[in-house]
Amino acid sequence: MAKRKQIKLKGKLRTLFLASLWLGLLLVGVNVLIYTINQEAGLFLTAFAMVYLVVMLLLYLNSRTILMNELISFATEYGQIQKTLLRELDLPSALLDDTGRVVWTNRAFERTVHEERGFRKSITSLFPALTADRLPVDEDEMEMTVEFEERSFSLRIRRIDLSEMARNSDIIESASYEGSLYAIYLFDETALKLALREIDDQSLAAGLIYLDNYDEALESVEEVRRSLLIALIDRKVNKYIASSGGIAKKFEKDKYFVIMPKKSCMELRETRFDILDDVKTVNIGNEMAVTLSIGMGYDGLTYAQNYEFARSAIDLALGRGGDQAVVRTGESTVYYGGKSQKIEKNTRVKARVKAHALEEIISGKDNVLVMGHRNGDADSFGSAVGIYRVVRSLDHQAQIVLNDVTSSVRPLLELFRNNPDYEEDMVIDSTHALDAVGPETVLVVVDVNKPSITECPELLRLCKYIVVFDHHRQGTEIIENATLSYVEPYASSACEMVSEILQYIGGDVRIHAEEADSMYAGIMIDTNNFSSKTGVRTFEAAAFLRRNGADVTRVKKLFREDAQEYKARADAVSQAEIYRGSFAISICDPGGEVESPTIIGAQAANELLNIRGIRASFVCTPYQGKIFVSARSIDEVNVQVIMEQFGGGGHMNEAGCQLEGVSAEESVTIIREALDKQIEEGNL
Repeated sequence: MAKRKQIKLKGKLRTLFLASLWLGLLLVGVNVLIYTINQEAGLFLTAFAMVYLVVMLLLYLNSRTILMNELISFATEYGQIQKTLLRELDLPSALLDDTGRVVWTNRAFERTVHEERGFRKSITSLFPALTADRLPVDEDEMEMTVEFEERSFSLRIRRIDLSEMARNSDIIESASYEGSLYAIYLFDETALKLALREIDDQSLAAGLIYLDNYDEALESVEEVRRSLLIALIDRKVNKYIASSGGIAKKFEKDKYFVIMPKKSCMELRETRFDILDDVKTVNIGNEMAVTLSIGMGYDGLTYAQNYEFARSAIDLALGRGGDQAVVRTGESTVYYGGKSQKIEKNTRVKARVKAHALEEIISGKDNVLVMGHRNGDADSFGSAVGIYRVVRSLDHQAQIVLNDVTSSVRPLLELFRNNPDYEEDMVIDSTHALDAVGPETVLVVVDVNKPSITECPELLRLCKYIVVFDHHRQGTEIIENATLSYVEPYASSACEMVSEILQYIGGDVRIHAEEADSMYAGIMIDTNNFSSKTGVRTFEAAAFLRRNGADVTRVKKLFREDAQEYKARADAVSQAEIYRGSFAISICDPGGEVESPTIIGAQAANELLNIRGIRASFVCTPYQGKIFVSARSIDEVNVQVIMEQFGGGGHMNEAGCQLEGVSAEESVTIIREALDKQIEEGNL
């Protein structure tokens, strides 16, 4: 009985019980008032009030215990109902301790992960991505995506702090306790992701297909067969695109506009755009195989942006020599094909047009700065000298930007130093070049189209007028704000291109012997003594320079090397490793014995191609804290694609890159892995 008296009600329930008693007291007061009016009525009301108070007091005393028992019973049943509801809830849920071990699961969770009740293993055994260190500590809730049996779930984790419970506990010391539980909920997003993926797959990709050598191929076949050749090419292109669920519309004689689902474009990427090789099989007597260039774009915010991606992709494909496909998205640019050499065009109409455009740009400007790439070579310096002569013939001031004088440039530079025919500031460094920049300064970039490796990248941001002359196949990084861009991958060298420009500049351009020697040297070095990448126009350019005073013997004497350089190159060749029977890999490390070890490395790479059975050569040269890789091939291997994986570039047969943070031995391992990957993908 003592325990029952300890039960006390509170809140609204206590107010409800006491209201009747307070009303009884009010009735007593009314009874006293009635006595002043009528005694008989007062006596009657007194009897009623006494009965009322006795009854209410008895009900209060007896009902309180019954009510409390009912409330306790209801609370117990309510808690059981809550537990049952959580257990039977269709949302997969579980409780974890602070180590990530499962301590409780509901039926939906057990059905989802195919485990029985009482599963007490680490949650990581079910979802490897959810480890104990990823459980929220500072925040109360987090969300992540997990995969389970080819299904995708959004997993929400909520932290439950147990420190308050510990403070109210009589069995644990709560002073330093900071434990917690984690409630996890699984939301199945498999169907949603499939729907989103399907929508994404059906989004449209835009593309452009160009015939690289349309005119040349038609000229190589009989006139009566030309329409048949065109029809066969049209049929192959349309059939190829139609088989992928796309549409190809011819809008010029050698150009097609293409639209297709993104999923189809991804399938074409998996087959590496096999139409590039298939179209070459069309032969109805034409001496020259037809080649295609393809540019595809998708994942843009709008269809117009996809088209812009396709347009820039086709420009890259053409700038890299054609016969390849380029796929461009908002995040990446991927290249396919490019295994054939660029066809040299016999016509020099483009050179004449570019020469006249250059003349117009220079006219009316204050001064011209000419620069090549860092660690300049004979081609970059020789072409810069050619542009210098163009500008001087137009009575404008010109200066060549050159910082580090390499051993290959020094013999040519000596031709102009202390020469009364040339100004003392003909060649300046980057500091003086930046001071010379004005609002009407023209910057001419030669032998390079990659901003980051130019002699002075800051000039590209300061100069309003930029002209580019380059013979390297373009990569993703290009000089985009050029007023005039003349990039021809078929050309043997930048000196060849500038030699043609000189022939079409208005007025009488008189080339000095020193300038002719410099440009001839650039052609000779880049063609390895006219043994590679030479065409009709290469020899025509050399003949033009020869007529203007270039001396072959004098140029050859300029590039004789000393004994240390010869020994360093021979040592690199002798230590070469023949990898997989077809690739020569070597390290060229002459230390401080030679001035320009990177040039020795490039020469060694050329030498290694003379070994029978070698398809490509790679020479790694430590220099200035980096590893300079020179890559060479004859015709079977596209070394440019390999070097582009490491941020480099160049030509199909001559390319290079710079590796940072690795040793020479590690760079050899990196090249081996790159070759293995190319072989696995079927590119080699």
